[in-house]
Amino acid sequence: MTIYDISKKAGVSIATVSRVLNGSDKVRPSTKKKVMDIIEKYDYTPNAFARGMGLHSLQTIGILCADSSDLFLAKAVYYLEQELQANGYESLLCCTGYNLELKQNYLNLILSKKVDGIILVGSNFIGTTEDENQYIKDVSTQVPIMLLNASFDYPNVYSTLCDDYTTMFEATESMLDSGIADPVYIYNSISYSGRKKLNGFKDALKKHGISDIENRIHKYDGDSQQFNEIADFMDQVAKEAPPFHGVIAADDVLAVGVVKYAQCNHISVPDDLSIIGYNNSMLTTCCIPELTSVDNRLETQTHQLVQTLVGVLSGEEMPKKSIFSGKLIKRGTTLF
Repeated sequence: MTIYDISKKAGVSIATVSRVLNGSDKVRPSTKKKVMDIIEKYDYTPNAFARGMGLHSLQTIGILCADSSDLFLAKAVYYLEQELQANGYESLLCCTGYNLELKQNYLNLILSKKVDGIILVGSNFIGTTEDENQYIKDVSTQVPIMLLNASFDYPNVYSTLCDDYTTMFEATESMLDSGIADPVYIYNSISYSGRKKLNGFKDALKKHGISDIENRIHKYDGDSQQFNEIADFMDQVAKEAPPFHGVIAADDVLAVGVVKYAQCNHISVPDDLSIIGYNNSMLTTCCIPELTSVDNRLETQTHQLVQTLVGVLSGEEMPKKSIFSGKLIKRGTTLF
């Protein structure tokens, strides 16, 4: 018996069950009785939503991320921990890697610690098939699941994300409108977010009548922390791809590698090659010229996610999905 089962049997929402378990006075007596009758009938022992039942919450949130060395994920975890502490919660962190079985095991491990909720950081936790997402469905029947930078429509799952598709579409259009009609796109991930960015780039090129789109898309499978390897990869792209005077990268790390490629080949940036990164990380000011990049509003996302989580745990009705628009931050690697 889970909180999801109780909500179905009582004919009420999960949020209403949460309010009853938290002792909220916003629930009608008749509804409260209906929920409590189900709880008593099935001898349900609440865990995450236990405050109103005399079982004290540990005030702890589980955080899962794939790779703590990734700049985006590391910064996200930092912001989340700051926000959680400001709201009276501690956190437990697990770094899962990208293997599905390991992600499943770590999610069950963090659940066994009796956390109040779980935050999945990064879009790689959402798969493309129902089977790949079943582990999230299973755990969401016991505690609320919060997704950062991904979206998944399921009861007790809440999503906070940047509109990567529209943001990448607009960034690509900015380059095309500046007169650069031959950009290439480099990426290293086919995660939920990665697919949105890729489709944004493709559709912008389609809108501008560019036909050889697939020849302008290149996946980097090397070590994303090795700028020299990224530069070598760009050397190969330059040999195989149609001519290009612009590069749009799915991540700032890749974009800085492109800057290094340009320097090694004596290509003037931005006069002969324009470069756009993504995430607006600290790397944008660590290269010369400084990197134009998309700000995906990470700090705003993490703030909203924690506010949503705190509201859910308090039994309030909260938005299932919060979407923010990104913004192109112009620096020295573009003329436009």
